[in-house]
Amino acid sequence: MKVRTLVYLLLAVVSVAPHNVLSQQKETVKKRGYTLIFVNYDKAFDVKVKERMIKTFFDVYPVLVKGYNAHAVKEITFEIDTAYTGVAEASGAHVRYNPQWFRSHPGDIDVVTHEIMHIVQNYPGDAGPWWITEGIADYVRYVNGVDNAGGGWALPPYMEGQHYSNGYRVTARFLVWMEKQVKPGIVKILDRAMRTATYTDAIWQQQTGRSIDQLWSSYTENPIVARN
Repeated sequence: MKVRTLVYLLLAVVSVAPHNVLSQQKETVKKRGYTLIFVNYDKAFDVKVKERMIKTFFDVYPVLVKGYNAHAVKEITFEIDTAYTGVAEASGAHVRYNPQWFRSHPGDIDVVTHEIMHIVQNYPGDAGPWWITEGIADYVRYVNGVDNAGGGWALPPYMEGQHYSNGYRVTARFLVWMEKQVKPGIVKILDRAMRTATYTDAIWQQQTGRSIDQLWSSYTENPIVARN
């Protein structure tokens, strides 16, 4: 009876265990001092997309660490999560991806670039405005992305009604303009201020002689951004 009871209990545990736990696939890849742990809960996930994600990580992450934050973590986990309904999100040293997004957008490989920049950023909770965080991440995607064109991704042209606080690509394009037209190196200055929780709105005046609103006004008057 005891053996039979134990068997029943084990079967009960298996029957209620989440499906993705039972189908987990885990791979660890190490290169040049960096480690990527790839955890996949989707048996149907495209192997070629997985290979591109891994390659993008090792091509881009060391460059971002060197350029922005030499103290960034060296071991990162990618998780293909069938229960996640967003596109992707980064937290600590972990990035979660929606496999359905890659099924619909297999070329959007630079989602990886954006998310691993968040790991490099490693901003504290009170760092500063969210739109700077996301604007810098999309700026990095624009500058360091491996195949934005293949993902159908580009910075939008300036349109009336946009604002620097829109975040993401709108802010990223403004930052590109800042780098080219006003203050080369401003993105790294902002990034450092955010990570050290020393950001204030005064930084724009200190670095450029103009407030953020004055800079945005200048941008809207002549928002030309030429690709190098």
